[in-house]
Amino acid sequence: MIPFQLQSYMAFFALWAFKTNCLDTFIAAVYEHAVVLPPDNIKLDSREEALALMNENMDILEEAVISAAKQGARIIVTPEHGIYGFVFNRVNLYPYLEDIPHPKVNWTPCTDDSRFGSTPVQKRLSCMARNNSIYMVANIGDRKSCDPTESKCPSNGYYQYNTNVVYDSEGKLVARYYKKYMLMNEAQFDTPTEPQLVTFDTTFGKFGILTGFDILFHDPVVPLVEKLKVDTILLPVAWMNTLPHLYPTAFHSAWAMGMRVNLLVANIHSISNQMTGSGIYAPDSVKAYYFDRKSDDGKLLVSELDTHPIVRPPVNWTLYASSIKPFSTEQEEFKALVLFDMFTFKELTNDTGNYTVCQNTLCCHLSYKMSEKRTDEVYVVGAFDGLHIAEGEYYLQICTLLKCLTTLIETCGQPVENASTWFDMFSLSGTFDSPHVFPELLLSGLQIAPSEFEILSDGRIINQNGTSAPVLMVTLFGRQYEKTKPPNASVDLETTSMMIITMFFVLYSTIW
Repeated sequence: MIPFQLQSYMAFFALWAFKTNCLDTFIAAVYEHAVVLPPDNIKLDSREEALALMNENMDILEEAVISAAKQGARIIVTPEHGIYGFVFNRVNLYPYLEDIPHPKVNWTPCTDDSRFGSTPVQKRLSCMARNNSIYMVANIGDRKSCDPTESKCPSNGYYQYNTNVVYDSEGKLVARYYKKYMLMNEAQFDTPTEPQLVTFDTTFGKFGILTGFDILFHDPVVPLVEKLKVDTILLPVAWMNTLPHLYPTAFHSAWAMGMRVNLLVANIHSISNQMTGSGIYAPDSVKAYYFDRKSDDGKLLVSELDTHPIVRPPVNWTLYASSIKPFSTEQEEFKALVLFDMFTFKELTNDTGNYTVCQNTLCCHLSYKMSEKRTDEVYVVGAFDGLHIAEGEYYLQICTLLKCLTTLIETCGQPVENASTWFDMFSLSGTFDSPHVFPELLLSGLQIAPSEFEILSDGRIINQNGTSAPVLMVTLFGRQYEKTKPPNASVDLETTSMMIITMFFVLYSTIW
């Protein structure tokens, strides 16, 4: 038996050694992957055919992993659906699935691939990590058998999960995460009963894992960031370019700033599916991002991040807006939809002005000065305070300055890409009920510009020296995590999904 004093010395030495090896900064990589899909109208229903397609995608991913490792990256994130694609129903997805065990089993598939049955995909991913001494984050499919006589057990006798896996630099499985919140109708996958809180520790920080639109919900986001104190969130996505407020690069950079953590986002690159937009985001800056609708190629992003981001004092998002009297204007309000959310708007009729627009408990205050008020472009200031139902049900409070698609106010809130109006200054604030607010700026040509605005401690997003391009959008995107769905707010999800799909085609056909 080891004496207690010796045990204490050993524990102290282990802790000292870990802290000594911890890094102040690290190099991270994300890969936006142009996923290889099966040819049109061809179903790959056999395991052999499925493996052939997945290996074709993993060949491309492996090149990215090798390149990232050569550039010093300690971790690489690859996209949601990046190995098996995303045009599946429940039946023809099955050949792509493997049994993924819980990481507590202490398993390195690269050196022990038969321990949990046939696991060639997991073996290859593990070997990518091991052979390149890099943490590897990938999205694959897990299957778990269940009793067909149980009411919740699917008809094929298996639960099927959209799953992120993480392998460390030795190829060991260190994390497994099941996606909770599905976009529209992803019926090929099941979801866990409760959102999972999955983290893992490294010498270059503490990491948490999400998938896709999981980033929009209280659980698992808030516990990961505020309770478990992760330094960096890893986010594989298949994210459409949803203008204006959920546009990927603008929203993700704003989210990292608002939540005050690093964020690594790897998106699918699929022009036909309106998917592009990946990035490496720190709370105080955008380290690297990629958005390209012209090329069919993927893209590797590599950048250095602080291991433990500097946590700045929180912003009081309602302080300024609650301290002033609403601006008085004779401009009439009107209503218009922004992706099913009914906003209250006022048109900016002059080249300089002060406007207040309110909805429910939210009042948004805008002060601005244009270089010139053009007759061929219309801008509005708007407020939304309520239940959002497009890709899920959650409460929002949004203050926004938007360019309308045309000079008709009926088009305000529709997707728009280019503008000609220059703003010499703007200041936007709101009486938010939540501390979780994400500041966004989007310029003409869909350029993000996080360095061209300032967030004041009293809750204002301001620019006093003009921007490098005309403005498309200035937004304070407030997420009311604290609210719950009211009993009478039931929604027919199947009908809503069809409405959303139709709306996407209608809206994006005008600009894509």
